[in-house]
Amino acid sequence: MISLSEIREAEVVNKTKDEIFMDEAIRLAESASLMGEVPVGALVVLGGKVIGAAGNACIKKSDPTAHAEMLAIKQASSHVGNYRLVGASLYVTIEPCTMCLGAMMHARISRLVFGALEAKSGAVVSNDVMSLGHFNHSIEIASGIREEICGRLMSEFFGRRR
Repeated sequence: MISLSEIREAEVVNKTKDEIFMDEAIRLAESASLMGEVPVGALVVLGGKVIGAAGNACIKKSDPTAHAEMLAIKQASSHVGNYRLVGASLYVTIEPCTMCLGAMMHARISRLVFGALEAKSGAVVSNDVMSLGHFNHSIEIASGIREEICGRLMSEFFGRRR
């Protein structure tokens, strides 16, 4: 008979790096939701290590810029002692908005991995701001990682608020 710990080890072995980091972003989003925040979680990873992690905190901080991505980027920049995060990946549960995309560009994030699309304010795929051509940096994009879970977090959160 196989034990629960052996099952969990097998699950981890079968997960991709992107899924492992996205699962952590999902935990951050769930924590934000418990605090009444829009359930978005983000982490910045450099060299396989998390150097910045946050959930949305706009309400808590009374700050419209306190998106999970912005907070994770600030934390990562402080960690490395530089506003440039060349070689870093940003994992976020939902497609980033224009503000967060701009911060990623300025920080020189190398790779963006997100879960679900955000049809209204998503600036990467839904409203492709990057195709405008005025950026001097490009970001590798991977989307749809844990998409169902990430999307459900948002729809359930807003469903409860209606």
